[in-house]
Amino acid sequence: MDNSQIFDVEKKVVQLAAAVIPRYIRVNTLKTSIEKVIEHFQAKGFTHEEPIDDLTNICPKTIRKDRHLPDLLILPSNTDLHKDALYLSGDIILQDKASCIPAFVCSPSFNSHVIDACAAPGNKTSHLSAIMQNTGKIWAFDLDKSRLNLLKTLIQKAGYVEAIHGSFLDVDPLDSKYSSVGYILLDPSCSGSGIVNRLDYLIDASDDAQEHSDLSHKFKERLENLSEFQEKIILHAFKFPLVQKIIYSTCSVYAEENEHVIKRVLDQTDLFVLANKNDIMPSWPRRGISSEINNDEGTAEKLIRTSPNEDYTNGFFVACFVRKVTKLINTETDGGLGSRKRKRNKDITIVKIKDDDEWRVSVLDDNSLVSKKSIKNDGRKKNNAS
Repeated sequence: MDNSQIFDVEKKVVQLAAAVIPRYIRVNTLKTSIEKVIEHFQAKGFTHEEPIDDLTNICPKTIRKDRHLPDLLILPSNTDLHKDALYLSGDIILQDKASCIPAFVCSPSFNSHVIDACAAPGNKTSHLSAIMQNTGKIWAFDLDKSRLNLLKTLIQKAGYVEAIHGSFLDVDPLDSKYSSVGYILLDPSCSGSGIVNRLDYLIDASDDAQEHSDLSHKFKERLENLSEFQEKIILHAFKFPLVQKIIYSTCSVYAEENEHVIKRVLDQTDLFVLANKNDIMPSWPRRGISSEINNDEGTAEKLIRTSPNEDYTNGFFVACFVRKVTKLINTETDGGLGSRKRKRNKDITIVKIKDDDEWRVSVLDDNSLVSKKSIKNDGRKKNNAS
């Protein structure tokens, strides 16, 4: 995206979406159920209606379940819940739909060890805790002390969450404390260009050509700095020896922070691949932009994007990395007496399914003989001299 397009895209997002994003509430399943929350609102005069695709004009005082996320409810956009008893008690959390997708895609199994690398103010951390039903262990890192205090307030009754004031990048992946970490959630600093209410200032932006050019140049430079940091944090997550699943998300509409980052990190590892589309919300219609990753439709299909004006939620991007391992299997080379067997390498992806102790195994290379590759301890590719 060139400089002249940056502000035009953001203006369009604001103009199209500001008035149509409904009020989403995530039900805190550690404390209540979605049925009880619906009953609470029905007692207040709300009508329970069936899920719908078009959320442009929701009737007043209606409540409905979301089509994609099982713990999410939808109310009209002008619904004020800050004084509602369920909000004050923590039974419901005001959280945009797109913000709920990363934890849902992650879906750690019970008793897992999880790192939330950029956790504050804590909505995703509390969502992870609810999915795990307050079992296992979650380490929640953030550099902003005041925002971390908000997280501590939100998760004060989640006994299996440890909030840490510090940088995830300073964590030693080989520290025995994190030796059983199987899931990492990455939601690093980004431009915030997908968050509609952060972009209102652009509507009144100056039309002065020189000022616009200066702002565009500065913003493009900021995008480059952000994308470098985002790449760095993913590569650091790759170094944890037992991690099986890494979720990367941004609230950005820019390919520089999304598809471009994914392409660069995949070029630097032989240990991780993107999860198959069937494992990450297969019914979700909006996927990655193939033109931003060398017209690779296969890779784009494994990514998730949300569009404010089409999905009635803030703009988000989500990618799910899963560890690729090499499994030795026996295959016969020929038939007849004295036939010999040889071992072949197959690259497989292992993904643990929510609420299931078994592994789903997807074979990525089913036919060809895969040669052994030399891998550095940090998960990056290593060029062999031989």
